[in-house]
Amino acid sequence: MRAALWLLALFGVAVAAALFAGNNQGTVTLYWPPYRIDLSLNMVVLLLVGGFVTVYAALRALAALLALPHQARRWRVQQKERAMHGALLDALTHMLGGRFIRSRKAAVAALSQEHALEASGEAVPHGKQLRALAHMIAAEASHALQDRATRESHLQDALQEAPMRGSINEQEMHEGAQMRAARWSLDDRDANAALDRLAALPQGAARRTLALRIKLKATRLARQTQEALDTARLLGKHRAFSPNAAQSIVRGLATELINSAHDVAQLQQIWLSLETSERNMPELAIHAAQRLAALGGDATQVRAWLLPVWERMVELPDALAEQHALKLVRALEAGLDAL
Repeated sequence: MRAALWLLALFGVAVAAALFAGNNQGTVTLYWPPYRIDLSLNMVVLLLVGGFVTVYAALRALAALLALPHQARRWRVQQKERAMHGALLDALTHMLGGRFIRSRKAAVAALSQEHALEASGEAVPHGKQLRALAHMIAAEASHALQDRATRESHLQDALQEAPMRGSINEQEMHEGAQMRAARWSLDDRDANAALDRLAALPQGAARRTLALRIKLKATRLARQTQEALDTARLLGKHRAFSPNAAQSIVRGLATELINSAHDVAQLQQIWLSLETSERNMPELAIHAAQRLAALGGDATQVRAWLLPVWERMVELPDALAEQHALKLVRALEAGLDAL
């Protein structure tokens, strides 16, 4: 449809030009003593149009000629930028492929090319973010190669390139670098260093699923059972685990916390710190009651802790596993013997 409209418009222009030029008897006379030149109006119009086109083409050609040095410089800069981005992509590819030495070399090459561009006055707009990313790739490769000194050097450079009070992208890069550093500390079995890295994160970043996963592993490694239990609860609320896995992790940490009690008062404090859903877990209730009895606790308190589990077994006989039912009966018998 558009082509048909253009064709009709072209025909209209041709008809108008033919009508104007066919019956145009006008002349233009130029006087240049002692000369006189008579030209038809059509010829003058054609000469003016031709002269305009010629001058315009000459000016464009001159501008293109003068712009050749700039175009050549721009082409060289583009080639350097392509080489820089290609080196960064090679670093990522080699790192994913497990070629960590090549990955680190490619990351260092990308950094060198970026520094060369900046020194020539052609710094890329995202230079800081690119440098931070290249340093993190080099640090990750150094970590895989067990080169801690080089890893820490690249990590510090990345943190300097992406300050916490910079732009949004720089803040995200800084937070990501801190999380990776915490993960590296876990690999080094240094739980305190990992927790220090996580503590340096803003509150919003510290509550992300990745940060909470790292914190859970670090607190378990540092034997901070209560903190690990709180973190596991948050991960369960964020649906970082399946319901069964979350329940299993919470149950294991709560059991470990109960085992850490050395007297009745401490055990009661731990029991009250558990959530209602956790106290209703048969395994936890039975284990806590047995621990209370072993510490010489009141038999009435033991039966009170076991009462919800007993009522559940009475209402739903199949809801409690046979081994748990046997433990429940033995715990109740021990409580009755203490009377």
